[in-house]
Amino acid sequence: MPHIRISDAARFLGVSDDTVRRWVTAGSLPSGTDAAGRMAIEGRELAQFAKAQAASSGEAGATSSARNRFVGLVTAVKADTVMAQVELQCGPFRVVSLMSSEAVDELGLEPGSVAVAVIKSTNVIIESLEVAS
Repeated sequence: MPHIRISDAARFLGVSDDTVRRWVTAGSLPSGTDAAGRMAIEGRELAQFAKAQAASSGEAGATSSARNRFVGLVTAVKADTVMAQVELQCGPFRVVSLMSSEAVDELGLEPGSVAVAVIKSTNVIIESLEVAS
């Protein structure tokens, strides 16, 4: 089982290293040490924790078949008379959406506003990353 360093765990969870250390200290997130003796979290434990964190941050009353929701800051809106391109920065991720200019106006989307990207796709590509242990 891979062991994830604190800094990598923080990056994956979208929080600071200090936040992960506080969770470990509080007993919310179990940790151990890696082969080099550094504090690390077992990959399976981190995955369960991430899933629980995501489930607890859902919106009350919202029901959807889409499971991928990313809260972010609108960083750009490029619109013409019919269509618009809206760019969000969701943590370290850039999400771009194409929609009608009318929808942009109705939602009040402009740089600096907060929005949620809801993604449902039948074609999702997953890449495996090698994590240093």
